[in-house]
Amino acid sequence: MSNNNIQRLRLPENDPTFGSNKVFDLFQYSPAVKAGGLVFIAGQVGIRPDGTVPESAEEQIDLAFKRLGAILAHEGLGFEDLVELVSYHVRIDEQLTQFREIKERYITRDFPAWTILGMASLARPNLLIEIKAVAAAK
Repeated sequence: MSNNNIQRLRLPENDPTFGSNKVFDLFQYSPAVKAGGLVFIAGQVGIRPDGTVPESAEEQIDLAFKRLGAILAHEGLGFEDLVELVSYHVRIDEQLTQFREIKERYITRDFPAWTILGMASLARPNLLIEIKAVAAAK
């Protein structure tokens, strides 16, 4: 039985930020799900549209925020609509200052609740950062 109050985001094919829906189809998940007045955004990592992963934490962090921003835009939202941000760090001691500096470029006001977690690893061995978020729907 389907709940009509739940909307799952499907990205356009050839999306400039994501490249395609291939990873979402392969692992059977949605980039975002709108339910109960909120938009739940799947964890975003620092992957380029062609699927390659940059070596630097700085580029990975920036790409993860760009991917998060693209999903927000597809939902008609912006960073100011975030209510929760969860960041996962493989090398938290090396990344946190850099992460904060990059985060401040994207989230400049109406700050969300933020949880910072150190992890042993993420979905791919070369991934260093992942960002999961919840936004208020309009």
